[in-house]
Amino acid sequence: MAPQTVTAGTVELAYETFGEQGDPPVVLVMGLGTQMIWWEDEFCADLAARGHFVVRFDNRDCGLSTHIEDAPTPNVMAALTGDTSSASYTLDDMADDTTHLLEALGLEAAHFAGASMGGMIAQTIAIRHPERVRSLTSIMSTTGDPAVGQPTEHAMQALMAPMPSNREEALDRTLQTWRTIRSPGFAFDEDKVRELAEISYERAFDPGGFGRQLVAIFASGDRTDRLRAVEAPALVIHGDADPLIQPSGGEATAAAIPGAELLMIEGMGHDLPRGAWDQILEAIAGIVRRGEER
Repeated sequence: MAPQTVTAGTVELAYETFGEQGDPPVVLVMGLGTQMIWWEDEFCADLAARGHFVVRFDNRDCGLSTHIEDAPTPNVMAALTGDTSSASYTLDDMADDTTHLLEALGLEAAHFAGASMGGMIAQTIAIRHPERVRSLTSIMSTTGDPAVGQPTEHAMQALMAPMPSNREEALDRTLQTWRTIRSPGFAFDEDKVRELAEISYERAFDPGGFGRQLVAIFASGDRTDRLRAVEAPALVIHGDADPLIQPSGGEATAAAIPGAELLMIEGMGHDLPRGAWDQILEAIAGIVRRGEER
């Protein structure tokens, strides 16, 4: 289906749905600078086929949703050293965006599955809006504690590579990044990455949005203590070969959330390789069942 747009608090969010609206809703939250289409159509359709109403959307400052263009220029290098004064918003605001999306869709609560920064947002929803969360799945994410989940030097270089200024540079940067963070234990579909990168560029090109989201992550601090109060059934999925958020980030997340399940996938990096989809989807379906039984 074509994307639709709704007012979600102070921003407009573009979203798409898969499946039947009466089925248990699963909201997919994507990561840093990454548009909702990276939750691939087939992935969403497969999750819907398992009996779920699936919602994917573009976060603020990404894709077809509102871009905060009148904000201060994000100073990523300063944020790396602890000065987050250039932050336009935090993950709290992005979590609130998502709960406003629920309201606009007429959903009182949902199951949330977030990848990378999306996992951080999903965690924050569970902290700030527990009544909205039937279950939480945090994928290749971390707690915000700087002692865990830090990137390898090579992955950090890819993350901090110069921002592109045109289509060719944007495609090249995306390909180089995914080659760096890909799953070594699974086949790498470079043609698919290129296709999604091209579609992303045509949908919206905003390097500043990437910077604003990245500074928002740094400005949001450590969630560990607050995660200890999460009561929703929780699942943490991580790859044992993740170079961008190393496995200690996932392990710390699972340790912080009472009763959380930890699924460590052998050979998975910082992406969602098709070869791991069945394992990931079955695990999400399992935590959704637990959430529905509460």
